[in-house]
This record gives sequence, C-alpha cells and structure tokens, in this order.
Amino acid sequence: MPRSRFAWRDLVAQALAGMLQRPARSMLTALGTVLGVGTFVAVLGITATASGQIGDRFNKFTATEVTVEDTGGEDSEHVPVALPPDADARVGALNGVTAAGTYWDVRLSAGGGVRAAPVGGDRQSQATPVLAASAGVLRAAGATFAQGRSWDAFHDGRAELVAVVGPGVAARFGISTLETLPAVFIDDIPFTVVGILADTERKPDLLMSVVVPHTAAEAIWGPPDPGARAAMLVSTEMGAARQVAQEAPYALRPDHPDYFKTVAPPDPRSLRENVTSDLDTLFLLLAGICLVIGAVGIANTTLVAVMERTAEIGLRRALGARGHHVAGQFIAESSTLGVVGGLIGTSLGTATVVATAAARDWTPIVHPLLVLAAPFVGLVTGLVAGLYPSWRAARIEPVEALRR
Repeated sequence: MPRSRFAWRDLVAQALAGMLQRPARSMLTALGTVLGVGTFVAVLGITATASGQIGDRFNKFTATEVTVEDTGGEDSEHVPVALPPDADARVGALNGVTAAGTYWDVRLSAGGGVRAAPVGGDRQSQATPVLAASAGVLRAAGATFAQGRSWDAFHDGRAELVAVVGPGVAARFGISTLETLPAVFIDDIPFTVVGILADTERKPDLLMSVVVPHTAAEAIWGPPDPGARAAMLVSTEMGAARQVAQEAPYALRPDHPDYFKTVAPPDPRSLRENVTSDLDTLFLLLAGICLVIGAVGIANTTLVAVMERTAEIGLRRALGARGHHVAGQFIAESSTLGVVGGLIGTSLGTATVVATAAARDWTPIVHPLLVLAAPFVGLVTGLVAGLYPSWRAARIEPVEALRR
C-alpha cells in the first residue's frame, strides 16, 4: 500500500478549521502573542523615537552649557575669590561663547532673610535663597521674563539695589505687577524688583531665588564666603563647549589656571546610546515576559484541544494518518495563532508609536526591519508553544483513542 500523504494545502485548511471551531477561544489564546509582539514593536519604536528627542534636547541645552567653579586650588584658604572682576568679559571673548556670568550664594546675617516688608513679614522667608550674579548669568541661563527685564552693565557698575525674582518668590510675596515699583527686603535692605522670571533653559534654581547684582551684594555682604565660592555659567555655540571648558581657566587666570574646575557636557552620542540601551533592556524584558505568557497560553490551549479531540485524532490515525501528520496539524494551528497574533500586535505596536509621537509632537521612528521581523517573532512563539502538545497528540494510539 502506498504511504499516506498530507499536502500543505490540507494541513493549512485543517489548521484553520480547528481554529475557527472556537473563534473566541482562539482570539483569547492569541491575545498573549498580540500583547507580546505589540509591546516588542512599540517599545523599540518609542525608544528609537524618544532617543532622537533626547539627542535633540541634549544637544540644544546640555551640550552647550559649561560651568566654571572657583576652587582656589591649593591656595583656597588664601585666595577667597580667584575670579577676576572682568571674568564675564574674559570668558565672553572666547570663540564659541554666547553668554557668560558669575554667581554665588549670598550668606545673609543671622536672623535675616528676605521679606516683603521691612518689619515683621513671613519668617519662613529666611529660607528664600539669594543669588549674587552678573547680568550675564541670566542670559547664559536662557531666562525669559513674565514681566520686566534683567539689570544691565549700568546697574552693575553703580551697584544698584535692584533684584530679579522667580515666579515662586513673586507669588509668595504677592508681587503681581511691576507698575507699583515693588521691593523685597533682604536683611531689611530694600531691593527694587525690576523683573519677574517666567522660565529658564538652564539653572532652574533661579526660579526659586532672588537674584541681585553681584557688585551690590559684594558691597553689602562682602566677597563670597569660603563655603560659598563663586562660579560661572557659560553658554556656548553647538560643538564649542568642550573647547571652551579647556580654555576658560587660562582666560580667567593665565598665572593660575589650577584655581578653577570646569564641568563640560559629556559626549552626546555616548549619553544617547546609554539612555537607549537602558530603555531597550528594560522594555524588551517586559516584551519578553508578554511573549512567554503568550506562548504558555497557546501551549495550554493547544494541549486542551488535543485532549478534547482525542477521538478525532484516533479516527484520523485509523484512516491512515501517521503520527507526524497529527503533530503537523497541531503545530500548524499553534503557528497560525502566533502569526495572527504577531500581525495584529505589529499593527497595534506601530499605531502606538505613531500615536505617541503625534501626541508629543515628535517624529515617529519605526525601522522597516522591525515591522517585518515582528510577525516572524509571533510565528516562532506559536511554533515553540505547539511542540509539546503536538508531541502528545502524535503519541496517542488509535485503539485507545477510539475507546473513549
């Protein structure tokens, strides 16, 4: 007798018939694969999209920021202030520098603080930080003003008692307009408020501080204390930050560049790669867990189907079907469930990436190979999940099956 054969067309037809017998159960079985593949596509797509945005934002702000700290070097005890009076002009003359300014935290007198009135006032205002700064600091920080403006070289030269306050300070002291020439009292000394900040691109602590000209602060409270040494904030053109960080100490003090420590931005490519790698590892683990859950669901459902269809399997074997024919049918069913789940998951994952990018006003990035590979991941998941149930089905003896 010729050996029985099972054409591929018959195998696919039988697999589809087995799935469509219980469509609701088949869809619920494929749900795990849908979630796994969808998470796989969405995670990689959103990670690639977010990575591009991280790179853009890093390049725009962090990659153009340099901080110069006045440490005083080994002579710090004898050199309270190493920054020269014309530090802003010296660093500002370097190629690639767009703005530079000096700042330090003001140490107020014991029991003093910042108040809205010369007597009484809110005692909690003692916690309001006061920052002595040159006009270049606000420019380097990319400050925008809700009202008013910053002081300028005229105020610096005359040590004028003016101040710029952050929005939090303005709200606390009830300063809603500058038309009435409001003032804040620092150690009971009135400083006219000339500007209220709206936001800053760098140095966000300015938003919670009172900022006064460094010349006025030095005239009233003296130079920076050893514990609150001065520093410089420098904004640069794109690609110039590292070079400026190397040149700034020599521009400030050619005789003692060791008095300063510069903080330059890290390489944006390495930062982007590190962030992308961390996100990929975290979310791919989540996608892998979903795929495992989907595989277990397909395996469990396929095994239940084998037990329910024992009589059918026995009849097929009695009519000439061989063990590998039965195994192939169940593997085809589980693989088809995996492919269907992979296709639906790929569509949902891609839609999630596009929707997320549209909501955040980003440019969606989905690699074509990812879209092509994702259904194959579903196929492999279904194939692996169907191995054990198909092996069990192939080992069923026809006589024992027909007795049930």
